[in-house]
Amino acid sequence: MIPTLGLSLKALKKEPFSGSHCGMRYYLTASGDTLTAFLYPEPWCFEATPQEQKEKKDFPFTQEGLDEAIAWMNDRYEADRLNWERIDKDKMRIFLNTI
Repeated sequence: MIPTLGLSLKALKKEPFSGSHCGMRYYLTASGDTLTAFLYPEPWCFEATPQEQKEKKDFPFTQEGLDEAIAWMNDRYEADRLNWERIDKDKMRIFLNTI
């Protein structure tokens, strides 16, 4: 289950929310009446991750939309759990191979 402590619509109005779970990073941002959720692999931050590695989905900027976004992120994690776990295990090697 993806940790969402501190996540609320009120917080998302002010600034994006990001975190990670077992190799999968996520980034939530709001613009107007749209909530956008991104998923991408560790180890990089949102800005440093290539666009082709990001998966994006839009939701209504409502409590129901936020609940749907969290459910979507959890579903995407479960659907590709072995890949996310491999990334989590290899994230330091991935990082060290770039420096």
